[in-house]
Amino acid sequence: MLNKRITTMKQMTLSTGGFDRYGKTTRRAAFLSEMNRVVPWKQLCALIEPVYPKAGNGRPPVGLERMLRIYFLQNWFNLSDPAVEEALYDSLSMREFVGIDLGREGAPDETTICKFRHLLEEHELGKRLFEEVGRHLQTQGMKVSTGTIVDATIISAPSSTKNQDKARDPEMHQTKKGNQWYFGMKAHIGVDSKTKLIHSIVATPANEHDKHALPQLLHGNERRVYGDSAYSSQKELIAQAAPKARDFTNQKGFRNRGLTEREQKKNSRKSSVRAKVEHAFLIIKRIFGFAKVCYRGMAKNGNRLFVVAALANLFMARHHLMRLQQERCA
Repeated sequence: MLNKRITTMKQMTLSTGGFDRYGKTTRRAAFLSEMNRVVPWKQLCALIEPVYPKAGNGRPPVGLERMLRIYFLQNWFNLSDPAVEEALYDSLSMREFVGIDLGREGAPDETTICKFRHLLEEHELGKRLFEEVGRHLQTQGMKVSTGTIVDATIISAPSSTKNQDKARDPEMHQTKKGNQWYFGMKAHIGVDSKTKLIHSIVATPANEHDKHALPQLLHGNERRVYGDSAYSSQKELIAQAAPKARDFTNQKGFRNRGLTEREQKKNSRKSSVRAKVEHAFLIIKRIFGFAKVCYRGMAKNGNRLFVVAALANLFMARHHLMRLQQERCA
């Protein structure tokens, strides 16, 4: 029985050689096709090109755009360096997105992928990629409006000490939310109230209060600032960063003085706008899988946060960008 099973597994068919009779466009293939159309490859490669290795006497470097595409695959599908190398051999849609033909060449190995990631981290290019994507979206009609929603979320980190150093990451900290303790970092974002796009990001340890990052989350031209009760009573900070802005953060109740019915209704109306920020967190943490840190230290994870936020903005704006492309081709 075992020999028969092994023989069956070794049988080759025409479909194995690429002559598939049946096929379907998978969600992964459709997603990669859409992102291939909306990512401004030329502008992003131009940012990295000055620090990217040049061809010399040794082995020529892998093409810059190809490495950037692999790096984006890592962030879209939450893959480690070895995992993305194996995924390129395993997934046809990923190979087509990167432009690899296994009949002529192999995929870059995990060491090459790791060195490229370290290059971006060393030169802090994650923030510059995020800013370039923001400029690109503005040129495509996704202007920043006068309303900003601020919020923060916790990105968990391993709390175990069962590692080589016998210690947790010293740059991460613990904080209490409700009745539960969390360990990791905190991602603070400023989101446009009209387009839902992220225009500001700050990464801090998890124990830092939300209000401390508030001035860095405002672009200065706001007329309204929305936030949950963690940002209440911060009118001075808002006035310093955005002089013309009005405070629309939720009011906070206290033990000896709860919120009146009128204040609760006001909070409810504000929350209908403030809820838009959760869409950005949904994409970052659930769709792209950045709910837990992958590296040690704030610098590496902060760099990844900027890149994931840039990709999240392109994901949210993809239908608008593709519609513009169709209108130009018509």
